[in-house]
Amino acid sequence: MNDMINLAHKLSLFDDHWSPKIIGALNGQLVKLAKIRGDFSWHSHADEDELFLVLDGSMTLELRDESGHVDKVSLGQGELYIVPHGVEHRPVSPNGASIMLFEPEATRNTGEQITERTVTDLEWI
Repeated sequence: MNDMINLAHKLSLFDDHWSPKIIGALNGQLVKLAKIRGDFSWHSHADEDELFLVLDGSMTLELRDESGHVDKVSLGQGELYIVPHGVEHRPVSPNGASIMLFEPEATRNTGEQITERTVTDLEWI
C-alpha cells in the first residue's frame, strides 16, 4: 500500500530551486515537487505533455510559437496548466513558487536540451 503524502512536509525537506523531487509514481507518470524562483530556460518536450500545478506563490508560463510570438499564462495558488507536447515554454516566477508536476517518467526538466539546470538523477523524497 502507498503511504499518504503530506505536500507541506515534502516541501519542507528541500530548499533548492529548479530541481524537481519525486514524491510518487503512477502508470508511467511521475509526481514531482519543485521550488522555483526567477526564469527557467526555454525548452520543449517532443512527446510529453507537462502539467504544472501551483501549490504556493505564483508563476507565469511563457509559451512561444514557431513564429516567435509569446503567450503568457499566469497561475496562482491552486491553478494548473497543461503544456502540450512540442510547445516551447519557459516557467517564470520572480517571487518564487512551489509547484507540483505530472509528467511521464522519461521527461527531462530541460526538455531536448542539456543545460546547467538539467537534472538527470531525480531524488525521491
